[in-house]
Amino acid sequence: MLKTNLKAGRSFSPFFTGGKTALVQNIGGKEGDFVIASVDKDLNVLNIASGNVDMTVSGTADEVTCFAVKPDGKHLVSATRSLLLSLVDLSDGTVVRSWKAHEAPVLAMAFDKSSTLVATGSADSTIRVWDVDRGYATHLFKGHSGVISALTFFNGKSNNILLASASDDCKVRIWDLKTKKCISVLDNHVSVVRGVAFSVDGRYLLSGGRDKILNVWEVSSGELIKTIPTYEAMESIGLVSEISRIGLEKKLGLDECSMIAYSGGEKGVIRLWNIDTGDCIATQKSETNSSYEITDVLLRPKSQDIVAVTSDHNFLFYNILEDLIRTHQIVGYNEEIVDVCFVNPNESSLAVASNSEQIKIMDLESSNCDILYGHSNIVVCLDRSKDGMFLASGSKDHTALIWHHDSESNRFQLAGSCVGHNEAIGALAFSQKSNAFLITGSQDRTIKMWEISSLEKHLKSSKEPLKLKSSYTFQAHEKDINSIAVAPNDKIFATGSQDKTAKIWSTTDGSLVGTLKGHRRGIWSVQFSTVDQVLVTSSGDKTIKLWSMTDYTCVKTLEGHLNSVLKVSFISLGMQMVSCGSDGLVKLWNIKNNECIETFDGHEDKVWALAVKRDESLVVSGGADSKITIWEDCTAAEREEQDRETNEKVEKEQDLMNFLKKKDYKNAIILAMELDKPMRLLTLFKQLDKARLHPASATGLYSVDEVVKGLDKEQLEKLLKYIRDWNTHSKHASIAQLLLHLILNNTPSEDLFKTHRIKELLDSLLVYSERHYVHVDEMLKKSYLISYTLDRMDDLIGGAGDVEMEV
Repeated sequence: MLKTNLKAGRSFSPFFTGGKTALVQNIGGKEGDFVIASVDKDLNVLNIASGNVDMTVSGTADEVTCFAVKPDGKHLVSATRSLLLSLVDLSDGTVVRSWKAHEAPVLAMAFDKSSTLVATGSADSTIRVWDVDRGYATHLFKGHSGVISALTFFNGKSNNILLASASDDCKVRIWDLKTKKCISVLDNHVSVVRGVAFSVDGRYLLSGGRDKILNVWEVSSGELIKTIPTYEAMESIGLVSEISRIGLEKKLGLDECSMIAYSGGEKGVIRLWNIDTGDCIATQKSETNSSYEITDVLLRPKSQDIVAVTSDHNFLFYNILEDLIRTHQIVGYNEEIVDVCFVNPNESSLAVASNSEQIKIMDLESSNCDILYGHSNIVVCLDRSKDGMFLASGSKDHTALIWHHDSESNRFQLAGSCVGHNEAIGALAFSQKSNAFLITGSQDRTIKMWEISSLEKHLKSSKEPLKLKSSYTFQAHEKDINSIAVAPNDKIFATGSQDKTAKIWSTTDGSLVGTLKGHRRGIWSVQFSTVDQVLVTSSGDKTIKLWSMTDYTCVKTLEGHLNSVLKVSFISLGMQMVSCGSDGLVKLWNIKNNECIETFDGHEDKVWALAVKRDESLVVSGGADSKITIWEDCTAAEREEQDRETNEKVEKEQDLMNFLKKKDYKNAIILAMELDKPMRLLTLFKQLDKARLHPASATGLYSVDEVVKGLDKEQLEKLLKYIRDWNTHSKHASIAQLLLHLILNNTPSEDLFKTHRIKELLDSLLVYSERHYVHVDEMLKKSYLISYTLDRMDDLIGGAGDVEMEV
């Protein structure tokens, strides 16, 4: 069945672009775990379970510098560069109140456990404590000489509340809210302190920062108890929950373990520390070739997960009790999407290359995202094997990596590497009939074939990736190779290049079979039809060309894109195509008549990536706007809807005929308006006016008058439009004026003015009504002349008769 339309379904857009983050539970009365992150001027609330953004708190014209969420999850306080604090109701995202807080931007914020007080630390070195529900400041603390970098509360017994603050002056201060005084100044750090945390009983305070040490202080005396070197500049520190501490104590058999701290920083690794002994008791396994840093660490409420927020805007979830194994990932920002393809045997996931050295495997149902680390430079291209078990990636690090899907863990593991090109790999393609070979094309203008038939056997005996060797290498083009496609029979393959040509090669020995010339700009995409001996190419000259594989001639040229056509793919058994381009559009084409059936606008920038699911139920596009859009085939649903509407229309038209036959004018009028049959309605009103069963009625029948009077707002607007059209013709003007008289005399002016576009309707009615009245007036004047003439003629005839009688 040919497709007629695609509907934009789910889309993956950036929800975190840097800054403050929070992980909270039960937001605004909704159950579950949520991540709150800032995107420029807005705050997004993402449901971890579904992966959907449940709410967006729209900001003002200024960037959000910091925010904090009440422990009960009912409200959020945000700070912007305009120096305003805003209290936001998380049940609906509305701003309850806003007020000015400091003379400089707020960079640190924390709530106490009662959800009543919030502390704000500013770049002006001051700290203010606010009663957010009542809307006033309760405390002002001065003493730091630098930007406030961290804040935390401790709620003790008898309303004894302590506040710890850290600053760029490398000092930590403890404030007593009851006495409104600083009770301790803790001075031992030599760089910015990035985190402070009270112990559960409030006896100790932990501090750490970029000077690569963790300090443990006694709160009552302000003395330094212990210093633990971490050998890493830290951006976030804290204490794990009591549940996690007890679990680790039992699992690791720790004798002395009153506190366990976590840290994350410049090395991109989370570590757990036994504060009593100063030992590192757990270290997250670092990812291969990863270059990110950890900017924040979050604890998941009521669970054993610890979440690393990375500098490349990802959220990595690790299980504390399972040796810090990565269990879940959320991608906050994708950067520019350069390629996508469906993976897994059931095509339930999407592999994404997003202008980084990582490959993201996104689950289309849950939005859980596995991240593949292996390349040391930006990944440029992707392809999957026909069975979905293998994924190949080409990178600017001059290598191609092959990943294998592990059915047990449902994750991809590195299976093999292809090393040999001298420049970035810009295109690659698997064999189509079986997992026999992989072909790669590079900016060094060469093509290499790699035998991969031994990969599956190797994986059964070893977990180490296999270093593959190329079968042959040859120079294929004079410029960069942008695309490679293997024919369905695996006998030939095609390459498309910036040198404006596409070439056909033999897979056996790499010999040239044919050259396709005709494009005026570089070729971006090539693909074989699975049904016919046809190849399609798309180019920077804004055209798509179809080539015969029997004589290598161009058989069709399709035009329609406003800029370079970057990707094209056959669908509907080779009878249709879908394409995307630099104009930000996705187009659906009928090949038979060279027609663009539909154009879909779902991106704001170039659309680099396009992938079609095997059953063609989904089409995925990705662009330079960092957005991935999933297009659903709605052809069958639309046809069912059209058939249903047609059947309903036929039934209603039959009902209308029955109503007219029964002289049930009330239902006939309403149904005629619903079916949008103005001429049928006009004929009905003319018949009633001619019959005039009730001479005093405006329409000729009192029951019809009541129907017109009782029309609702939408029906009245539709009837007024009909009257406007009828009034333009003198034949129908009398009926139009009768109905207009009836409506204006019985409809309150307030209701009339609520009607959509009433001014436009009345203006057009007024113009033609004046013309009709002028015409009537002229006819009336002419009728006076005729009456006068007839009277005079009667007089003359009458006078002549009198004379004749006298005679």
